[in-house]
Amino acid sequence: MQWQSRQQLKFQALLSERAHCFRHNLSENERILWSRISGKQLGVAFRRQFPVGKYIVDFVAPSAKLIVEVDDRSHELRRTADARRDRDLGRLGYRVLRIDAELVRRNVAEAVARIMAVLQVGT
Repeated sequence: MQWQSRQQLKFQALLSERAHCFRHNLSENERILWSRISGKQLGVAFRRQFPVGKYIVDFVAPSAKLIVEVDDRSHELRRTADARRDRDLGRLGYRVLRIDAELVRRNVAEAVARIMAVLQVGT
């Protein structure tokens, strides 16, 4: 039991360290979206590249239990893994909204509108 706790602590420390690195290396699309949702621009506070459970999520609004993932083309090959991840996060009480990176690049206002629509449904 004690060994498992130490392993879990090491894992959480590693996850936090990786999240810190990711926060300083956002993709261009993540940077664009972050500029529109950071702080409380949408009425709730978002965090970027933040550990939730055993995952690091792109953006999370903890008070709304909403996770926003910006998916580039690489996610087309990872649909099964993404579905498992979404289920795991759902079991923790989070809703996951996946937004295509191309939408963020072409029409960030529409991407933000989709986030706002999900936030309104959850209230």
